[in-house]
Amino acid sequence: MQIIRKREVYQPIDQIFARFAHSQDVAFLNSSLENNLGRYSIIGLNPYLKLVKGEKFTINGECSSLIFEDYLRDYLARNYQINPTKLPLVCGAIGYFSYEYGRKLQGVSSKFDDVSGDLLTPRQPNLPDCVLTFYDNFVIEDHVAKEIFLVANGKLGNSEKTLADLENNICNINNTNTPIIQKESRTAGSNMTATRQRPELTCNFNQEEYIKAVESMIEYIINGDIYVVNMAMQMQARSAKRPYELFKILRQTNPSPFSAYLNYANFTVICCSPERFLQIKNGHIVTRPIKGTRKRGETPEEDAALKQELMDSAKEKSELLMVVDLERNDLNKVCTPGSVIVSDMYGIEEYATVFHLVSTVEGHLRENSSPVDLLVAAAPGGSITGTPKIRAMELIDELENSPRGLYTGTLGFISLNGDCDLNIIIRTAVYENGIYYIGVGGGITYDSDPLFEYEEALQKASALLKVLVSEEKGEGTNAD
Repeated sequence: MQIIRKREVYQPIDQIFARFAHSQDVAFLNSSLENNLGRYSIIGLNPYLKLVKGEKFTINGECSSLIFEDYLRDYLARNYQINPTKLPLVCGAIGYFSYEYGRKLQGVSSKFDDVSGDLLTPRQPNLPDCVLTFYDNFVIEDHVAKEIFLVANGKLGNSEKTLADLENNICNINNTNTPIIQKESRTAGSNMTATRQRPELTCNFNQEEYIKAVESMIEYIINGDIYVVNMAMQMQARSAKRPYELFKILRQTNPSPFSAYLNYANFTVICCSPERFLQIKNGHIVTRPIKGTRKRGETPEEDAALKQELMDSAKEKSELLMVVDLERNDLNKVCTPGSVIVSDMYGIEEYATVFHLVSTVEGHLRENSSPVDLLVAAAPGGSITGTPKIRAMELIDELENSPRGLYTGTLGFISLNGDCDLNIIIRTAVYENGIYYIGVGGGITYDSDPLFEYEEALQKASALLKVLVSEEKGEGTNAD
């Protein structure tokens, strides 16, 4: 039996999450930027079903011969459950779908799929293509109303008892500094000793190589292969800074509406994404592609000038227009005919380190379709591939120096009532064995300036890198 209960005492959800942050498989979808996109934050606790798609598809660790998408589509249909509240998620799953997952969905092969020969690639984390975890318990904050809700679905035991245990754990936060650890992730306790040593930072492109690759992309555009494409690079930072410390600092210094912290057994995902990929709410679909970035200025005057420069940029607007056309086509595959519209073409959003140019595309999901159908139709997102999508992805594989992994995939939740909210995985670090993996990139059009594109890509990594290169006991380490 499901129980949903509002706490009598309000406590910010980040304080509550501190109690559970080191538990294996805990998930935190954190709207650290509390705007119209970021009203709610969600903690997922006590998994009862974990779906992992890597070389094999496993269900709670057991290999299955079923097709992942078929299983998930059927599971959502058989276990449909209404959401009687205004809360975004009270029963369902939280997880991620990597770029590689979307690439394979689209039938695009990769030179990195088989590296047994002479092909040398930079080391990448060994991650599944997707992980989707269904949780018995949720803690949800409504940032506007300043309310905390606790949810027990009764999957792992009596709901009243589960809820009482959860309430007791939260009440004890102020009485002890000891975190609740249901099953500790291997990443949580590693590198526990603070150090003042700077991290080792490497990149799979130097400036000259990246500029040359961008120039090659421009040649493909001139020749008519593609109209716009996203070009990415991958950075690696070996650091003793713990993942949760990085997350705590980022949620304050670089707040974003689609931040997340996913703590798995062998790796951790620290995300501060500003971009919504796909949302379904009562059958209504929204996607919000971002194309166009300018750094924030040092003074109010410089800030305003850079914002105006982005608003006036013909290059950025044409790039976004082409991506919007692609997103419309993807949505039309699963939407009621005539329902897909562009409700906002060129909006400006402000973040701690950058401005973004954003569009909003909406539609209505066809009857008897599900989030799985939308994901199959649209992943990976057009804003981080290009148009035409398949050819752009083929050129991405040709000219980029390593697989993207999670970067430019998507993470978020899928509800048992058919709703979902998924971001684009950018401004994200994946932590494994003492190394942070960070992807950055940008859109390339025929009139792109290769040097500017290189500098813009680095700017997008600045929020993460500034935290990682700060001294462990220096600036920001007590941010939460």
